[in-house]
Amino acid sequence: MARRPRIQITLTERIGAHPCHHGHKPGDTWDFDTERGKLCPMAVHVAFPYVDILRYGGSVPGNEPGCARFCCPDVDTINVFEARIVEREESR
Repeated sequence: MARRPRIQITLTERIGAHPCHHGHKPGDTWDFDTERGKLCPMAVHVAFPYVDILRYGGSVPGNEPGCARFCCPDVDTINVFEARIVEREESR
């Protein structure tokens, strides 16, 4: 059975004028499966469809293969995140 690829979420930049209310800073990184509870719930909500696209072999237009960029919905913060496949696991 094929295993799902590992997805890493990284906060790449902050565009908004205010710091993140959840305390995230550019450069912070999370393993989506094991650490998503540490990630802001609004960001996780937005990340889910992108993670599914990457895990099931899809791609997001305008992004390199295995990568999807998205923004936090907080208009005061506007954190930009990147979801990336960091390791493809082989079939067992």
